[in-house]
Amino acid sequence: MWCKPTEKQLAKIPELYSGELISLEEKVIHMHFFMGGSDWYVTEYNPKEGNFFGFVILNGMYDCAEWGYFNYKELCDLKMSFLEVDRDKYWKVRKANEVDNICKAQAWELHKV
Repeated sequence: MWCKPTEKQLAKIPELYSGELISLEEKVIHMHFFMGGSDWYVTEYNPKEGNFFGFVILNGMYDCAEWGYFNYKELCDLKMSFLEVDRDKYWKVRKANEVDNICKAQAWELHKV
């Protein structure tokens, strides 16, 4: 993985299941990973198991994108030819309904900050 997050950065992500009562549109996206046409948006994290919860768009397939769980180690190990997953180091923390790709996939109205 390019630009791996530090333990300090990962520690800022809320604990897994802490946002169960928050609507999907209001969930805060703390981190963004990408590779080619795929995007992983992180809302929660369990450091013991290395599992994230968030929104995933694979290969630009917005109609198949979904909320769910994905594993940090597996994300780190994912490689395709010369491509590796990268962390968006310029990501600004914001709600899901303020992220273009998520709004497009969920057919939500985009809320500009």
